[in-house]
Amino acid sequence: MQVKTFGVIGSGQMGNGIAQVAAASGLDVVMSDIKAEFCENGVATITKNLDRMVKKEKISEADKAAILGRITTTTDLKDMASADFVVEAAVEREDLKFKIFEDLDKICPPQVILATNTSSIPIGRIAARTSRPDKVIGMHFMNPVPVMKLVEVIKGLATSDETFDTTWKLCGDFGKTPAEANDFPGFIANRILMPMINEAIFCLYQSVGNAEDIDTVMKLGMAHPMGPLALADFIGLDVCLSILNVMYDGFKNPKYAPCPLLVNMVNAGKLGVKSGEGFYDYSESKKAEVIAKQFL
Repeated sequence: MQVKTFGVIGSGQMGNGIAQVAAASGLDVVMSDIKAEFCENGVATITKNLDRMVKKEKISEADKAAILGRITTTTDLKDMASADFVVEAAVEREDLKFKIFEDLDKICPPQVILATNTSSIPIGRIAARTSRPDKVIGMHFMNPVPVMKLVEVIKGLATSDETFDTTWKLCGDFGKTPAEANDFPGFIANRILMPMINEAIFCLYQSVGNAEDIDTVMKLGMAHPMGPLALADFIGLDVCLSILNVMYDGFKNPKYAPCPLLVNMVNAGKLGVKSGEGFYDYSESKKAEVIAKQFL
């Protein structure tokens, strides 16, 4: 199957990154969101990313203009009717994803592949909301999308080989390295990552160490590029909690039960970088210092 027009549902952190790499590969991209300002913010982020690449001489001004010229935005989901392949990158809420796929199934021609960037929800559950389960697949990009090379490709029980092969090839076209995962909650990446992050939060909760020392142990002792608590802040504590809940509900195994401290922080609105506070302080006066120490 040849893909010429690529649809992206969601213009946030993941959606705009996916749109950027798709447009950079030469595809026409339709990026949608529920508000025009969200789309505008997404394009602004892409523009900033491309400006950095121009400054580093990785692309030219002409390349930048060409990439941006291949991206159109819309607030009308019906515009996805023009896409050959659609990736949903909405927030990690099962009810919302179900509704999006139900709508896409009615809007998109029957041959169109519908992919989800879900980080934990089983593909089969999403596919069951459509009349084309053979054309539904997981395409889990890593954050930040333009930088990270990995894409988890997850087949549902009904996903066809043709759908899988098309998705696998697209990953290569985007300059990514695909890895196949079977359809279990959390797939590979988060089934390993989230229990580690959760255990780091338990270490903080039980006063085994403070946040800085916990992260330092993992960075210097285990050669991780970023400590687990800083990484949780970067991912979003609400997203971490959602993924752990999906795995706990799916496996009924207490090892996936989220730490009470994580639950309390999310309830208090302390979500990490995006809210200005998580395990670290990301207020404007502190953000540069914290990012320099933990993220670089």
